[in-house]
Amino acid sequence: MSTSHTRPAEADIGKCVACGLCLPHCPTFRLTGRETASPRGRIAAMRAVVEDGARIDGAFITMMDECLACRACETACPSGVPFGRMIEAARAMAEPYRPARGRLIRRVGLGFALRRRWVVKAMALGLALTQAVRLDKLLPSRLTAGTPRVSLRGMREPVPTELGTGPEAALLTGCVMNVAFRPVHRATMRLLADAGYRATTPAPGGCCGALAAHYGQPEAAQRMARDRIAEFETADVIVVNSAGCSAHMKTYGELLADDPGWAARAERFATRVRDLLEIELRPQRRTLGRVTVHDACHHLHAQRIGPQLRDLLRAGGAECVEVADAGRCCGAAGLYSVTEPEMSAALRLQKARAIDAAGAPIVAVANPGCAGQIEAGLREIGSTVRVVHPAELLTDDR
Repeated sequence: MSTSHTRPAEADIGKCVACGLCLPHCPTFRLTGRETASPRGRIAAMRAVVEDGARIDGAFITMMDECLACRACETACPSGVPFGRMIEAARAMAEPYRPARGRLIRRVGLGFALRRRWVVKAMALGLALTQAVRLDKLLPSRLTAGTPRVSLRGMREPVPTELGTGPEAALLTGCVMNVAFRPVHRATMRLLADAGYRATTPAPGGCCGALAAHYGQPEAAQRMARDRIAEFETADVIVVNSAGCSAHMKTYGELLADDPGWAARAERFATRVRDLLEIELRPQRRTLGRVTVHDACHHLHAQRIGPQLRDLLRAGGAECVEVADAGRCCGAAGLYSVTEPEMSAALRLQKARAIDAAGAPIVAVANPGCAGQIEAGLREIGSTVRVVHPAELLTDDR
């Protein structure tokens, strides 16, 4: 495998001039005040290893693990430092130095389980049963705090394989979305059909590989990218209703750039990926009332999608309500509630209180990790605000 995904590039490291403009925008720096928990500090550590030959040790691994990879620093950076791909490469570089047990869990969980639909469904079934009999209350909060609610009924409800006529808009069914958020897929299919597309859900479906890429498993991420490219290659446009997945799939060209057999295919694929919020939808106008808007980090910072969500909600008849400190991460960040439970919990409560204070009965959330995290935070503070995906709001599928 090329080193382009297993160590940060010196050219990327060299873009950072250590100006510090990113610091006020970094959630972990704001929580701790530590330079080692800032983008500038993390890049300094990467530079020490990559350019100066410093040893990768526990301190380095902790610095990389504490990062949310929310990429708020990218939005603030005047030098264009591509921190998202740098932190992924730094984690891949650190992976061989982690304890063997942790490496095995990540390899099996992110490389084997997520690539196999039957394993994902089995895990979702176990989670649904555990939640139904409230056994999840007996588990450590770090394992359950940001976990989405999974219902057996919801898992059984079908998603159309084809709907509407026109250019093909193929919907990523994914992994978590396909077991915990199937109503969102049904609503998305209707929105696409109403917008003049032939909405499809290509078989067999599966994970996009984002979590594997985020957590030091680039080879697993590449395998899943090839799976998805082969699955969607004939579609006119690939539509994704999960912010983290759409952001990752737009990088497939970069992810497979060193693979001669797939590089060109991956680049073509990436140019056809659209987040649902980027599609020119035609929602029926109704009275939705006040809706708080939550910007997922992979919308706001990775894809620079923000106004589109508000425009879409207003077109459907909503009065958009903003959240204080809206650009700050909710603390979901993939597996962050498991790997860094204390910081995740602090960010979760901050976000939940800000959403509750906004005063609207509904918060629109277009990313599954954010949805689970925010729902948990709202429960913790006793709030009655409901978390709803924009697609469900715009089709009354809620």
